[in-house]
Amino acid sequence: MQLTVSTWNINSVRLRIDQVGRFLKERRPDILCLQETKCPNDKLPLKDLQAFGYPFVVHMGQKGYNGVAILSRYPFAETSVMEMCGRQDARHITVTLSREAKAAAGLTIHNFYVPAGGDIPDPEINEKFRHKLDFMAEMRAWGSKAKPAAGPAILVGDLNVAPLEHDVWSHKQLLDVVSHTPVETQALEELRQEAEWIDAMRVLRPEPEKIYSWWSYRSPDWAAADKGRRLDHIWLSKGLKDTLRAIDVTRDTRGWERPSDHAPVTAVLEL
Repeated sequence: MQLTVSTWNINSVRLRIDQVGRFLKERRPDILCLQETKCPNDKLPLKDLQAFGYPFVVHMGQKGYNGVAILSRYPFAETSVMEMCGRQDARHITVTLSREAKAAAGLTIHNFYVPAGGDIPDPEINEKFRHKLDFMAEMRAWGSKAKPAAGPAILVGDLNVAPLEHDVWSHKQLLDVVSHTPVETQALEELRQEAEWIDAMRVLRPEPEKIYSWWSYRSPDWAAADKGRRLDHIWLSKGLKDTLRAIDVTRDTRGWERPSDHAPVTAVLEL
């Protein structure tokens, strides 16, 4: 069977429910992981999401900030969340697919929203940047202790780091800019490699191809300037590497009316 998994920082699921519906209608992934839903659990537009053809929905949210959700065509055998850095700030949710998912049964999907880190890449004077580094340190410790990639698993999300040289429009100009500083890129790559996650995008589309999933709202003509960064990721456990058939960024969504500044990333697996 084919399994299609998408991840998208939607930047308010209520504000952009029409965009979610359009994407689901056009791409029809089996699973959609959202970040930055920006609403408490009781305000999630659950009926709308289910009406798009996704009866199984889990969400961890809070008012106005953060929030992660997973929409699925298949039921879940288990769901769980982790509180990172001692905060209840809705940045992680996990599901394991039930036996009704056929060949995908037992597959675990982790959805993360890593802190952006503010504007100053100095943890001594910027608490937001310190939080980001601490968050990734906890992800690294989790990977070492829990070994989440030991079985069939996918980690997705807005990880807020563009780790490789060709994940940004200008490696040289962004070395001192939060999301591409050496301390961040090293931290993300170390936690990924130590836990033995596979960066799905770079399996099929290796460097030096430039790939972006985020373009700033500050750019008056984002498409022409094309000053993007690859902040949104899909990682696979080693056993799933050979099942990967396709992966892409739905760049067109960035040009839709009232868009998110992120575009969805979608991977297709043959299980």
